[in-house]
Amino acid sequence: MGTDGFASIEVAPELARDTDGTIAAVRHLHQRIDQPNLLVKIPATPEGIPAIQAMTAEGRSVNITLIFSLFRYSQVIEAYLSGLETFAAAGGNLATVRSVASFFVSRVDTEVDRRLEAIGTAEALALRGRAAVAQARLAYKLFREKFANDRWADLEVLGAHVQRPLWASTSTKNPAYSDTLYVDSLIGPETVNTLPEATIASFEDHGVVARTIDIGVHDAGDVMDRRAAFSIDMNDVGHILEDQGVAGFHESFADLLDTLTTKSFQLPRR
Repeated sequence: MGTDGFASIEVAPELARDTDGTIAAVRHLHQRIDQPNLLVKIPATPEGIPAIQAMTAEGRSVNITLIFSLFRYSQVIEAYLSGLETFAAAGGNLATVRSVASFFVSRVDTEVDRRLEAIGTAEALALRGRAAVAQARLAYKLFREKFANDRWADLEVLGAHVQRPLWASTSTKNPAYSDTLYVDSLIGPETVNTLPEATIASFEDHGVVARTIDIGVHDAGDVMDRRAAFSIDMNDVGHILEDQGVAGFHESFADLLDTLTTKSFQLPRR
């Protein structure tokens, strides 16, 4: 397998808070589909973290979804590295394991902006629209640190692949912001960006292709510190968005099943 060409399928949303159920579902999907380009999605909930480690330890490729905070992202990376170490110790071929960590972006600005607007001061309002990109750039900094140390070098020599950061939720929710904000600002090596069709069209029209992911990383830390001064806890923001994300997955999954059921009844009977 190359670097690209992977397809993701998610476990049922009701398993987001069920470690054992998630593990069983990931195994089932990998066994049923059994293709080298398959990534099974595991939500980055507290219950999902041990499932990430367990599935990586079995040599299964996974897409970690619904990451909204640096704290949770650090747990995801640790689960992946620990899983690879266990798989290697059992004699597994690390070159067969792939993973991406899906870090959600625009929703962070939506929630942080809501809190800044509730504060309402000029200083608070001046920080709107900056949290998501700043946090994503700090996430990339963490990625570069964790996949460049001696621990990673020991795995890499055995054929391990980095767990690539994947930027999700990259459509712009606030019309006051650039419609390519979460694309133009997060371009860099080893990253993936999942784009809705409208965002693709906007980027093709006026997007800028340039390495931007590690521009102003020091400023990104300053942005986070200034939010903390307004008592905006990014871990709390992450927890709120995680709960909303799990609920949203339930809703979209139910809609999908309803659509498939309706379509199945419309098919001609034989």
